[in-house]
Amino acid sequence: MQKLVECVPNFSEGHNQKTIDAIRASVQGVPGVRLLNIEPDKDYNRTVVTFVGEPDAVLEAAFQATKTAAECIDMAQHKGEHPRIGAADVVPFVPISGVTMNDCVQISNMFGKRVASELNIPIYLYEFASRAQYRKYLSDIRRGEYEGLTDKLKDPAWKPDYGESVFNSKSGVTVTGARSILIAYNVNLSSKDITLAHEIALRIRESGRMMKDEFDNPVKNEKGEIIKVPGTLKAVKAMGVFLERFKIAQVSMNLVDFEITSIHEAYEEVKKQAQALDIDVTGSELVGLTPLSAMVKAGKYYSVKKTLTDQEYVSLAVEILGLNQFEPFDAKKKIIENQI
Repeated sequence: MQKLVECVPNFSEGHNQKTIDAIRASVQGVPGVRLLNIEPDKDYNRTVVTFVGEPDAVLEAAFQATKTAAECIDMAQHKGEHPRIGAADVVPFVPISGVTMNDCVQISNMFGKRVASELNIPIYLYEFASRAQYRKYLSDIRRGEYEGLTDKLKDPAWKPDYGESVFNSKSGVTVTGARSILIAYNVNLSSKDITLAHEIALRIRESGRMMKDEFDNPVKNEKGEIIKVPGTLKAVKAMGVFLERFKIAQVSMNLVDFEITSIHEAYEEVKKQAQALDIDVTGSELVGLTPLSAMVKAGKYYSVKKTLTDQEYVSLAVEILGLNQFEPFDAKKKIIENQI
């Protein structure tokens, strides 16, 4: 079995085509790597890149792309809707075939050590590569974002896993690690009100929200810890954003385990919560790539027939989930199995 690793780095640039093209070229210039997808988003001011290959080749491509981002992106000038902490914001490695999660943990450590040493960018490890529970999740590492890095790096609890605790004003920091396949999935609302999108996100995301008393103060347990009210969906991270280009609010989600919470389950729950707030959903979008099985599962959920082909199930899912709202959904480009 061929050893295949997927890398899905997110770069803090979604406008400058010259920079995006330079990142593309840095990946394509590494032998043995196949670029599957590159998806800029102007509202998020962010580009998601997906490529696969054997471990050594993917490691080299990830480094070269990060080096290009460090040269081309100035975080001091960056503004966007999506939380971010660095030019090469997050660089995850995902086992596809012939490799284990531990293999990808080792790759992320080699990547982090090299980036810190050669590019002077502090590195944090997350997910399966994390060395501490409080630093496992990307949202915790990103808290305070780029603007809060000066103070964060002064805190001994946030000493980088690689590199010095020195603020790199141009590149920020980079988060790397190993994770399972993640589906970045967003549901669009018939409203411009980002507070409604954020309210839905709080209701559905697994981490939920703080419990508050009648005076709007956080409720704590006997240990002094703030009590959280869990959201309705497991294995889901969510936030509300506003898309300036389309003048709509959106619930932006990461489905960290689509076997636990599927695309259609996330869509239907957002729809339910939106209707409770007297608004509707108008469609949705997939950022980056998705496994075929996730789309087929959605198609089967909505189908009244039980003998459709995979392609027919995918087409049905695209139609009902409104995945064509912003641009045509191309299954050849958006489904992992059609790219590898």
